[in-house]
Amino acid sequence: MTSSKWDPTGVYSGLNVSPIINAGGPITRLGGSRTRPEVLDAMTRAATVMVEVNDLNQRAGERIAQLTGAEAGFVCSGAAGGLVLQAAACIAGTDPFRMRQLPDTTGMKNEIIIQNCHRFAYDQAYRAAGAKLVGVGDGRRTQAWELEGAITESTAAVAYLFSNHLSRRAMGLEEVCRIAHKHDVPVIVDGASMLPPRANLTRYLAQGADMVVFSGGKGMRGPQGTGILCGRADLIAGAAAQANPNQFLARPMKVSKEEVVGLVTALELFAEEDDDTEFASYRSLLQPVVDALVEIPGISVSIEQDDFDYFIPTAVIRFGPDWRGPSKDEVVSTLANGDPPIYFGGLSDPDELTVDPTNLIEAEIGVLSQRLRDELTK
Repeated sequence: MTSSKWDPTGVYSGLNVSPIINAGGPITRLGGSRTRPEVLDAMTRAATVMVEVNDLNQRAGERIAQLTGAEAGFVCSGAAGGLVLQAAACIAGTDPFRMRQLPDTTGMKNEIIIQNCHRFAYDQAYRAAGAKLVGVGDGRRTQAWELEGAITESTAAVAYLFSNHLSRRAMGLEEVCRIAHKHDVPVIVDGASMLPPRANLTRYLAQGADMVVFSGGKGMRGPQGTGILCGRADLIAGAAAQANPNQFLARPMKVSKEEVVGLVTALELFAEEDDDTEFASYRSLLQPVVDALVEIPGISVSIEQDDFDYFIPTAVIRFGPDWRGPSKDEVVSTLANGDPPIYFGGLSDPDELTVDPTNLIEAEIGVLSQRLRDELTK
C-alpha cells in the first residue's frame, strides 16, 4: 500500500483512488467536508454500544430542537433525504395507511408549490415521495398573486430554497409563509448549504417556516450522510414515522446510531463557536491566493463575503475583458488533471473562479496558489 502527502494513512491510495485538493467547498462529489476529530471520536465510541434507535432518534431530536428553537427535530440521511421526508410528512402525516401507500399519492393532497426561480436538481427528492411540483412565477421572480392563485385543495406544502447565486427577486420567505398559512398550508425550507452563518439555525423558523432541513456534512463538519430536520412537532413526527427504523418509504435512507451521535456532537460544537472567529481564519488562509495573483494583468482577485452569494469568505478571481490568457474552463480543466488534482466549485458566474476555504489546509493553499499562478502566467 502506498500513501502520499494528501493521503497519509494510505486508505484511498490503497484503493487506487487519487486524493484531491478540494477548493470547491463542502460539495458531496468532492468528498463533503473534513469531519471534526471530536465527531469521529464520538462516532467510534457510539458504534460499540447498542441502543434502541427510536429512543435515540427522540433524544437526538430533542437536542436539535433546543439548538434550533424548533418544536422538534430529527436526524435525517443528508439534506436530500430530508427533502423526501418533508414531502412525505406533508402528504401522509402519521397515518400508516397513507404512509404505506407512498409514493402513490392517489386521494391525498400531493401538490408542492415552488417558485420557478427556486427550481434545482434536488427538488426531484420531493417527487420521490409522490409529490407533484407546481411552479409559480418566472425564472427571476414571483408575485404574490401567482402564489395565491396556485394554492388549491390539492396543495400539500409550499417549498422554499435558500442557496447562493439565486435570484434576489424571488418572493421572500415571510411573505410566502403569510400567504401559505392563510390557507393552512405548511412551508418547507431547504437550507442545506446555509450553515454558517449560525444565525440561520433559528432564522427560518422565526420567519414562519414550518419545517427546515440543513446538511450535517457541510459547514458543520458532521457525518457526510446526515442532515437536520427541525420544525413543527406534528410534521417532524410524520417524518420520523416514515424513516428508519420504521418500515416505510424512507427506510432505505438509514442513519446509523453512530451517525446520529456524530451529528448531534457536530451541531453542539458548531453552535458553541462564532462566525467572526471562523471567518477570520478563512480570510487568513486565503490571503496567499490573493498575494500570488493580485499583480497579474487582466484579472482581479479579492476575498469576498456577503449575504447573497458568498456566505463565507471566498477568494474570487474575475477574468476581465482585457484578459488574454487561458479561459476559466481551461484553467479548471488543467488543474483538475494535474498532480494532485485540484477541484473548484461550479456555481459562480461564468467570468469568476472561486476558492472556497472550507476544506483547505495551509499546505494545500501553497500548492493551489502556485499552480494557479503558473497556469495564469504561462
